[in-house]
Amino acid sequence: MPGRRMFAMLGVVLVVVSMLAGYKAFWINQQLARLNAPKPPASVSVAPVVTQLWQRQLPAAGSLKALKGIDLSIEVPGVVTQVHFESGQAVTAGQSLLQLENQMETAQRDIALANRSLARQNFERGQMLVDSQAISKGEFDRLSSEFNRHNALVKQYTAALEKKHITAPFSGTIGIRQVNIGDYLQSTAVIASLQDTSSLYVDFHVPEQAVQFIEVGQSVQVEVSARPGQHTLGLVSAINPIVDDSTRNVRVRATLPNPHNRLLPGMFASLQVQLAQPTPQVVVPEESISYSPAGQYVYVVSPHEAAPETAGTVLTAEQRPVETGERRNGQVIITRGLAPGEQVVTAGQLKLKHGAPVIVSADRNLSPHAPLFSGDNGAAP
Repeated sequence: MPGRRMFAMLGVVLVVVSMLAGYKAFWINQQLARLNAPKPPASVSVAPVVTQLWQRQLPAAGSLKALKGIDLSIEVPGVVTQVHFESGQAVTAGQSLLQLENQMETAQRDIALANRSLARQNFERGQMLVDSQAISKGEFDRLSSEFNRHNALVKQYTAALEKKHITAPFSGTIGIRQVNIGDYLQSTAVIASLQDTSSLYVDFHVPEQAVQFIEVGQSVQVEVSARPGQHTLGLVSAINPIVDDSTRNVRVRATLPNPHNRLLPGMFASLQVQLAQPTPQVVVPEESISYSPAGQYVYVVSPHEAAPETAGTVLTAEQRPVETGERRNGQVIITRGLAPGEQVVTAGQLKLKHGAPVIVSADRNLSPHAPLFSGDNGAAP
């Protein structure tokens, strides 16, 4: 009896183990079937490889300066008696701006004028007398020298008097006034700033290797941080003929118009120097470029024949190495690896590998009515 019970229990255990082993084998077969089953196509967004005109640009930075701008100051000390301008006022060349106390200089000039008048009379009288030999030639020379000396004194005192009066050296806009009537000003004291902002210039530096591409008259696209997205076109007006031995850079100056005074001296400016005439280049969106330790690559979508059990064609992603050039405004030049008309993946690269099937979906980042690329040369208008 005990032996029969033991055999019965062993039989039950064997049946249970067999059932478990069978279920495990069935589960493993299902997992292997899933692994070997073809993966569903990955959804990606694509963009075409196009050829468009591209103009090479050299980036730089600088600060805007007025073509004519000075700090108005005086040469001689004195007390302010008249102020003929207000802060922010537009003035014209030669307009009176400020008057210092000038009674002493006026009196000295008047004395010099009186003395010169007497010296002139003596000189004219002596000229008649020397002709008639009533006085010697030496006496006439003394009278002539005396007249010239008094004439020089008049010019001296007139110049000293003019230094007490300040006029605008050129047309422009006066800055904030820094003096008031009654102030005693020391020599070289600043009265206000005068800026002619009808034209501006910006100085920037380029590496010595790039000087060979810079020429006077080249176009320069200028954008200031105070007005993002708005560009002003200027021209290279001067190139420094010497290289800075500490930085190995060359100073370049560009001049730009400012008819509406929207740009102000001192603004920080980002520049793009237009180096050459636009040339056709192969261009793709910058987001299509992927990176690996081996270099840069893109996924190219192309149709292939489907498997025998599936009719028609399927789209697959081909991983292709590329060489890139200049990048600008979300676009990049492809110097090697792509041909115009091909389609590159712009979104969904992380779930791809070489030869993976894909389906193309609309790129939400691109307007359905807008072209993939804007501008003929890749630059913002």
